[in-house]
Amino acid sequence: MKVMVEMTVNGEEVSELIEPRMSLVDFVRDRLRLTGSHIGCEMGVCGACLVMVDDKPVHGCLVLAVQAAGSTVRTIEGLAESGEIADLQTAFHARNALQCGYCTPGMLMTAHRLLLDQPSPDREAIRTALSGNYCRCTGYEAIVDAIAAAASARADGRAE
Repeated sequence: MKVMVEMTVNGEEVSELIEPRMSLVDFVRDRLRLTGSHIGCEMGVCGACLVMVDDKPVHGCLVLAVQAAGSTVRTIEGLAESGEIADLQTAFHARNALQCGYCTPGMLMTAHRLLLDQPSPDREAIRTALSGNYCRCTGYEAIVDAIAAAASARADGRAE
């Protein structure tokens, strides 16, 4: 039995007939072709599948698409296209805070939400925020540096 799910994704109304067991990350990747959110651990541990549901980061592998019905969903593509994370993207690049890039969308989603909630986080707050994201390549120091630099640039009113 399939069900109709309707939601707003990156500002566009979407309506799809899906299996009720389809995860939100599978929905955005497979049905909407928004492949920036990745499928990693499928247990809500790695953060690769993060999407925003009503402005809160959620693990898309743990949320069913039907649970997001009627919600506003934002993916990394939506944040990037709007320019909201341009400074974070620049800071990650400048500080070599990414290598393979698999975790980067989730890291950027986490950093974006953190800086909305705490515009000037200290390094410990950044590390705590990142505790739900896993990176196998870079180590976390460059990622923390990038987020701290973007926060500092925002506080100074300059682009990173």
